[in-house]
Amino acid sequence: MDQIKDNCVVSIAYRLFVDGEELEEATADEPLEYLHGAENIVPGLEKALTGKKVGDKFTITLQPADAYGEYDEDDTEVVPREDIPDPVEPGMELLLEDEYGSFFEAVVKEVTDDEVVLDFNPPLAGYEVTYEVEVINIRPAEQEEIEQGFPYGYEEDYFDDFEHDHDHD
Repeated sequence: MDQIKDNCVVSIAYRLFVDGEELEEATADEPLEYLHGAENIVPGLEKALTGKKVGDKFTITLQPADAYGEYDEDDTEVVPREDIPDPVEPGMELLLEDEYGSFFEAVVKEVTDDEVVLDFNPPLAGYEVTYEVEVINIRPAEQEEIEQGFPYGYEEDYFDDFEHDHDHD
C-alpha cells in the first residue's frame, strides 16, 4: 500500500504541542497505530494524512474545530460526592462506565463536601494544537479491523495507557 487512504492501518510518530509546549509524543519505535477513515484521530490530522506515504514528514497547526472541538460550557455535570470513589481532586482524569458498558473520560473540575463537578470536554477542547508527524507504516486493514472500527490492539492500548488515578470499587 503506497498511500494513506480509508481502510488502511497507519502507524505514525508524532509530537503534539499546545502554545509551544510538548504535551504528547509517539516515537518511531512505539508509534500510534490507527484505522484511517474511522475517526480514530482528530479530523484535521486524519485529513492531512490522506495521500501521504511512508517516510513523509510534516507539521500542521489545527484550530479547535479540526482538532478536539470547541470548549462547551454545558458539557459538565454535577454528581453527588459519594458517587465518586476516593481519592478525588480537581484536575484528576476519570474513566467512567455508563449503564450500557461504554467507557468515557471526564476531568474533575471541582470538589465540595457534597458534590463533584465533572467536565466531559476533551482536555484539549478549545485549544489550537500543532502536530509534527512522520508516517512510519501503512498496511491494508483486515476485515475484522474495518468492522470493529480500529486496528488490533487499539482499544487495549487505550485502556492500558489511561492514567488511573482512582480505584474501581
